[in-house]
Amino acid sequence: MSRLTDLIAQAKAKDAKIGTDLEREFRALSSRLPFGLNFERHRPEAVELPLRPIRKGDKVRVLPERGSTRKGDQRLWLVTKIGKESGRKEAVLELPDTAESQAQTVALDDLIVVAEFKDTIYPGLVSTDKVTRGGDKPCHTVINGENYHVLKALTYTHRGKVDAIYIDPPYNTGAKDWKYNNDYVEGDDLYRHSKWLAMMERRLLIARQLLNPANSVLIVTIDEKEYLRLGLLLEQVFPEAQIEMITTVISAKGVARFGQFSRVEEFIFFARIGKSTVQLGEQNMLDESRSATAQIGKDIDWLGLRRREPTAKRGARPNQFYPIFVDTKTGHIESIGEPITDDVDRLKVKTPKGTFAVWPLRPNGGEGLWGITPETAKRYLKDGYIRARNYKPEFEQVAIHYLPSGTVSAIQDGRIDVVGRDPDGAVQAVHRERKGVIPKRVWNMTSHNAENGGSLILSKLLPDRRFPFPKSLYAVEGSLRFFVGDKPEAVILDFFSGSGTTAHAVMRLNKQDGGRRQCISVTNNEVAADEQKALREQGLRPGDPEWEKHGICDYITKPRVAAAITGKTPDGALIKGDYKFTDEFPMAEGFEENAECFTLTYETPVAVSHHTAFARIAPLLWPRAGSRGRRIDRLPAAGWAVVDAYGLLFNTDFSEPFMAAVRQAAGLRVAFIVTDDDQRFQSLAQDLPKGVEAVRLYESYLTNFAFANGDDA
Repeated sequence: MSRLTDLIAQAKAKDAKIGTDLEREFRALSSRLPFGLNFERHRPEAVELPLRPIRKGDKVRVLPERGSTRKGDQRLWLVTKIGKESGRKEAVLELPDTAESQAQTVALDDLIVVAEFKDTIYPGLVSTDKVTRGGDKPCHTVINGENYHVLKALTYTHRGKVDAIYIDPPYNTGAKDWKYNNDYVEGDDLYRHSKWLAMMERRLLIARQLLNPANSVLIVTIDEKEYLRLGLLLEQVFPEAQIEMITTVISAKGVARFGQFSRVEEFIFFARIGKSTVQLGEQNMLDESRSATAQIGKDIDWLGLRRREPTAKRGARPNQFYPIFVDTKTGHIESIGEPITDDVDRLKVKTPKGTFAVWPLRPNGGEGLWGITPETAKRYLKDGYIRARNYKPEFEQVAIHYLPSGTVSAIQDGRIDVVGRDPDGAVQAVHRERKGVIPKRVWNMTSHNAENGGSLILSKLLPDRRFPFPKSLYAVEGSLRFFVGDKPEAVILDFFSGSGTTAHAVMRLNKQDGGRRQCISVTNNEVAADEQKALREQGLRPGDPEWEKHGICDYITKPRVAAAITGKTPDGALIKGDYKFTDEFPMAEGFEENAECFTLTYETPVAVSHHTAFARIAPLLWPRAGSRGRRIDRLPAAGWAVVDAYGLLFNTDFSEPFMAAVRQAAGLRVAFIVTDDDQRFQSLAQDLPKGVEAVRLYESYLTNFAFANGDDA
């Protein structure tokens, strides 16, 4: 039920006439067909938080008894009191917003906290695992948590700092591929598309805050069920972006569907923000026939000088219809003539003795245009960048070639070597370095096969563990390379990280060029739909250790990232097989990278202000400073501490030794100062070295999340 229809139902319950009138007007409005995207923004999503301790004031659901597979009570109850009875912790619950008061007492073990997405949250992080093989390189992070809430947490650590977001959201197939308000969205749900759009919009609005407005990209993969709506949603959320959609073949053998075309493709949207551009690639992506690297040492390409587009007719560009005079004996260009106006007959133009005139004539005999102005042509003739070839004396015909401006610039910059000259002075040149290829918008690459590059690789990393439809590792790597290939320090975010392919792809990019890129992977710990029934029949519930170990984050994402780095399976065996494409090496070599896994926590403002939540706030200070080096995990006994990337002043009475340590530290980026005195904070901030950001705790933390809740919920 949409939010609006829900409100109408409430109005009907209180006043039948007003409710009926509102419903009639609503139906009249909804029957209109506006141009563009139109969907119901449903009541805020609600998510169950099985690991969250229950507190007074929480909203909770009552779980069905253990061993039951039924759905249970879906109403939201309010915890008004927590106590203990006969050694058992219990909560007194009331049902809010009802005409008649309803209350009950329930054991805490039978309750689960529910967060609605309109609620203000104060996040923290608890480290659950770590892999270190990368020395002082920045750390990749894997965060187990509801991605909407994690995105809000990242507004404190990464606002405007993310270079690329790559996401593979649920495709909304109607086959239990995603949940809305803790229920799988079925294929026959009348609001299925609207719910999907509402879910995506909330997350994209926060993602927009995280992307670097000067130069960044959002990459979203999708199939045919939602690509039209997604395209309109991206236009709506990112009106300033340059948006392109490419088609990529993921399985040439196709998915057979009786009575329909066999699906072989998916789609990828690229929303380029600021100065972001698509970089040249190794191949054109449509096929693998041309390799940019293979061009090294090959001859340069000469282009025909006549413009070939249908609009290139005489008169369209007055200065580009002129004669080129060719020597009748040699067939070489002798000189460049002057442009003529539209009222002059070209056949009456006088030619120098011993030459004939070549004009930009179209195949049908019509008059066209040359591709450069006569001034440029004269300069090119002098330097050897224009030539005449295929001379046919009996017809006085030649083909006029020239070098495009990019090639000329490369020759002048030394990126292309001139190895000789032809008799007419035209340069003979070869490529000195890799010449990139402009990628096309239809991709058909062997490396992008979802089975070989996705499922097969995952099965080698995590034998006997299955994950449905993992992306091709090489497809994600290739997509990112177009935008972060020249950004060795890039920050990449994936908040639908699934099996962890994006983090794996970033590691491969780093290995290829020695980069220090870091990936933030976000996923919940949802147990697959087909496993939930069996686990419930065993008497297990979300939050139980035996349940949680089967969740996607603990069972797939974290082990996959660890296996990729160490080169070993979860059982400690060396991974069999080799990586293919771009660079080939044994998977058992692993990567010289660091990664740490966290679980999102939910704090209270009181706990934060009274320092009792510092151990869980500390991991948020670390990524704000770049996720590099050591971390301050506890309040320093000395009142201050300085580590590789940041410093913490907990007691301003010790500001002098703190400032001295900050000045001596190399590479320090942030100074966190705990004080309620704004004047004192400003004074200390002014004394910090240039380039060190001053952040006031806990004021900045609390304000950030109160503000973040208000601008996108």
